[in-house]
Amino acid sequence: MSARQTAYERNAPAPGAVEAALAPSRHGVFWLEDAPATTYDALTGSTTADLAVVGGGYCGLWTAVLAKRRNPGARVVLLEANTIGWAASGRNGGFCEASLTHGEDNGRSRWPDEYDELERLGSSNLDAFEADVRDLGLDCQFERTGALMVAVEQHQVEWIRGSAELPGEGFLDQDAVRREIDSPLFLAGEWSRDDCALVHPARLARELARVATDLGVEIHEGTRVTDLDAPTRGPVIVSTTVGSVTADRVALATNVFPSLLRRTRLMTVPVYDYVLMTEPLSDAQLASIGWADRQGLGDLANQFHYSRLTADNRILWGGYDAIYPTGGRVRGSYEERPATFATLASHFLAAFPQLEGLGFSHRWAGAIDTSTQFVAFHGLASRGRVAYAAGFTGLGVGATRFAAEVMLDRLSGLATERTRLEMVQRKPLPFPPEPFASIGINATRWSLDRADHREGRRNLFLKTLDAVGLGFDS
Repeated sequence: MSARQTAYERNAPAPGAVEAALAPSRHGVFWLEDAPATTYDALTGSTTADLAVVGGGYCGLWTAVLAKRRNPGARVVLLEANTIGWAASGRNGGFCEASLTHGEDNGRSRWPDEYDELERLGSSNLDAFEADVRDLGLDCQFERTGALMVAVEQHQVEWIRGSAELPGEGFLDQDAVRREIDSPLFLAGEWSRDDCALVHPARLARELARVATDLGVEIHEGTRVTDLDAPTRGPVIVSTTVGSVTADRVALATNVFPSLLRRTRLMTVPVYDYVLMTEPLSDAQLASIGWADRQGLGDLANQFHYSRLTADNRILWGGYDAIYPTGGRVRGSYEERPATFATLASHFLAAFPQLEGLGFSHRWAGAIDTSTQFVAFHGLASRGRVAYAAGFTGLGVGATRFAAEVMLDRLSGLATERTRLEMVQRKPLPFPPEPFASIGINATRWSLDRADHREGRRNLFLKTLDAVGLGFDS
């Protein structure tokens, strides 16, 4: 079968329309600019703690908050190299999903015997997340709207039809899906109403920091951890560029950044994700697309797009290009990629031609901590005194709360339904060192793009990855 254009390519707008839409945009993260900020002093000198948390993103913040709720008298110190939520936690799409396994297919293929339990725990985690937003007063624009998955190619229609729990249940035909969100590209859809919420990402991070300090957590920004010293017995010394913390227990929540533990340094790689944010829509523009129920939106391509409305009715449009930088380093220079932003803008206008003339206000990127199992992995080190979680692969908004509970359970020596999970106990395969990582990741990306241009048919390379447990199907 010869390659053919995708729906986004077949319906591409004129180049001038793309240039006009991007013209007002500037490189900046809308979420971080839109969230009230509080600064926290850097650590100076030496201090002690019952628990030291390394990382001021969602995972570290949830760990600190939940630790104080479990034991209000514990001394908890959180160390952040930059500022609270500046990396992935302040740059993502704000999709807070119930799934802990990056969807049912990935979960059932990797942990078939416990998938039903993982699904139940994921739903419970999202319910607990919602309860925490309410009970802790987190001003993060939480909306439990669910998510609408749409088919934009004819072969994807049957994928959606087949994913419904019962024949026809949850399935939206073309007319029905366009009554929800009106795009000429949308051929069918499925609205999962309860397993996804939307949040303002940066507000969530900064609100968690506020609550943490209200509970007595000591937060230090501008404090980069450089080393862990864990003798055979006794506390762990957490060394930083400006001081040290001597702690009984340590939780590592460093996401995409190089691990402080040598054993896990090849278990994640950074993959850059790119995002556009529109200017606020007028009432007439919003009426032209509908979207009255404000669901999260995604399509079914391997190189998928995700989209959502903000509180002031902007549209976030991201995804598609997932770029692995040669060498696997995290650098600010990778965040500006004009060709990718042009592609995103073209695809946006193909999906919503009625919005031609609407400009983008912001463009940005962020690095996703990707693991070979496409969900987080968990572990203990230093005779149970150091816990870690990483590799969330773009699914961290909700799953970081679950990971925080796992780390606290394990640091306390508790055997719980969380800690007994095979998903928690088993480590993913590491990525190979360079240059083999670049070769394998880029071959995978090329093959996924090829499948999108060939009605979803996977080539021998992807089938081989599937067979050895390294395949990914978004």
